Amino acid sequence: MRTLIFDTDIGVDDAFALAYAAKTQQLLGITTVFGNVAVGQAVKNARLFCEMMGIEASVYRGCSRPLALAPSAPATLHGLDGLGDAFENSHSEEAPNAVQFIIDSVRTQPHAITIVAIGPLTNIASAINQAPDIIPLVKELVIMGGAFGTDGHSGNVSPFAEFNIWKDPHAADQVLASALPVVVLPLDVTHKVLITGDEVRQLNQPVLSAICRPYLAYSLQKEGFDGMALHDTLTLSWLALPQAFTVTEAPVRVITEGISRGQTVRRLGALASREDPFAGLRPQRLCLGVDAEAVREHFFATLRA
Repeated sequence: MRTLIFDTDIGVDDAFALAYAAKTQQLLGITTVFGNVAVGQAVKNARLFCEMMGIEASVYRGCSRPLALAPSAPATLHGLDGLGDAFENSHSEEAPNAVQFIIDSVRTQPHAITIVAIGPLTNIASAINQAPDIIPLVKELVIMGGAFGTDGHSGNVSPFAEFNIWKDPHAADQVLASALPVVVLPLDVTHKVLITGDEVRQLNQPVLSAICRPYLAYSLQKEGFDGMALHDTLTLSWLALPQAFTVTEAPVRVITEGISRGQTVRRLGALASREDPFAGLRPQRLCLGVDAEAVREHFFATLRA
């Protein structure tokens, strides 16, 4: 069990991950960020979900826009409110500052805090920009983001980019190029761990069943599959079952402009040119293979407990 800061733009699969985290880790706090929804809605969603699921964790309000890009519209895949428009939500969108909470927490508990980031990486980039001294004090940063094309999936918001990275590529490039100890769960593995609509209902978790209905309907309409990928949940699977993943190490950069904005690029061997964009960068751990059934079994057993 880790001491966890859970950084999220909480939508449907984020909520599944939060439910999993609450049963397997010690939640120090939930930091919210724009992405699937506006940051104020993310604060409201985190509070509502915690209330309905009996999760005890303080909620913090993070960044409302990318570091350098103009803001873009929230996603609609998760419903207008990010949680499938399933419940009335009267919670406040005001909350203490998330970036300062990250900085203060890491300084207070050096080498003890794991950060799980399952939205745009703006809060994390802002924290290390404001307080670079925390970089060597973070135990581990586990992110759901990126795509390296090893399974044929190069992106889900463009032919090149995964949503979380695409939303703030400048923040992602800063974080991945930093000396933070990062583990990346990209689309290469998250697309391999699927759960059907029937399996969601068999979890006997009414809140999860309710919020994922539009998500499942979209999947059925667009892909002919009554189910969903457990994208964000795999960050918690890494913490619980690291042996279920095949890991490689490589420096990573993110393309921040142009048609391939948001593409995650890893170095594959030596470069002939002296102009090496990866020069001096820490190799990050990339999960590019997964024992999907082992991950599914642990998820089901945990959520049914």
